[in-house]
Amino acid sequence: MPNQKTALVCGAGGFIGHHLVNRLKSEGFWVRGVDLKKPEFSATTADDFVVGDLRDQQVCRAVLDRAFDEVYQLAADMGGAGYIFSGLHDADVMHNSALINLNVAELANKHKVGRIFYSSSACIYPAYNQLDPDNPKCSEASAYPAEPDSEYGWEKLFSERMYLSFHRNYGLKVRIARFHNIFGPEGTWTGGKEKAPAAMCRKVAESPEGSEIEVWGDGKQTRSFLYIDECLDGIRRLVDSDFTGPVNIGSEEMISINGLAEMAMEIAGKKLGLKHIEGPLGVRGRNSDNHLIREKLGWTPSRPLREGMEKTYRWIAAQVAASAGK
Repeated sequence: MPNQKTALVCGAGGFIGHHLVNRLKSEGFWVRGVDLKKPEFSATTADDFVVGDLRDQQVCRAVLDRAFDEVYQLAADMGGAGYIFSGLHDADVMHNSALINLNVAELANKHKVGRIFYSSSACIYPAYNQLDPDNPKCSEASAYPAEPDSEYGWEKLFSERMYLSFHRNYGLKVRIARFHNIFGPEGTWTGGKEKAPAAMCRKVAESPEGSEIEVWGDGKQTRSFLYIDECLDGIRRLVDSDFTGPVNIGSEEMISINGLAEMAMEIAGKKLGLKHIEGPLGVRGRNSDNHLIREKLGWTPSRPLREGMEKTYRWIAAQVAASAGK
């Protein structure tokens, strides 16, 4: 690794982490990845990939064993609404993710890494500011008084504060981003942990013309969704900047869940009905507020949702077809 920048990606077997490893390799980094499992859909490009549990201090010490130029901490116990908002996994979500962050922060400080990026979430924003689906408030400063809508959000908020404390007390060079619903190919698309774009693409791909797909709630709840490539652009710009954050990395193109389902149908060229059923919903409305990232980094995501959904639908439709052919 002479004269080569080094990076450690925690959570490199996951959706964003896997894509991030590819991005860092394309930029010339030597990359070590670590996760409970290797990427599911394509081989990792990491120079070194460790299959290990970051809740275990011994594993952490083995992988975070030097002053990496950059550390990316994306490892967490997480999933889509069906996992996060059911209430059945709250203890695991809080315990597992907090333990990972406690271990990683301590060792990053011990080895005086160049910079450490922490992936927080829009789930930290107060539920009381997201009751109106047409006018949610998600500016970075609106995080307090705190009232996240899930234990996942509470843990993310705690870990933000912990990393910022290490920054203040020990000079750890921290960068924090709050992700807003990142999606794209090679993400979880079935099994209960998938996010809304993948779930809609899968349901449409699996459904015959003229049938119905299920939508939780009345479908009028709103969100914004950011394609993976733009998420990576935001991450790299933030890490290369002098801004600590936290800062939103998300799209300002808000859409209802019904609208998302209809977009997937249009892409597929199918006419399907919507069957609204009970299910975990989260907040009523959420959208990224990009004023701060525009001010601090001179950049905001710009690609339309439709473009990313087309790429994601093609990939998921291929997975559905492959599964049906087994």
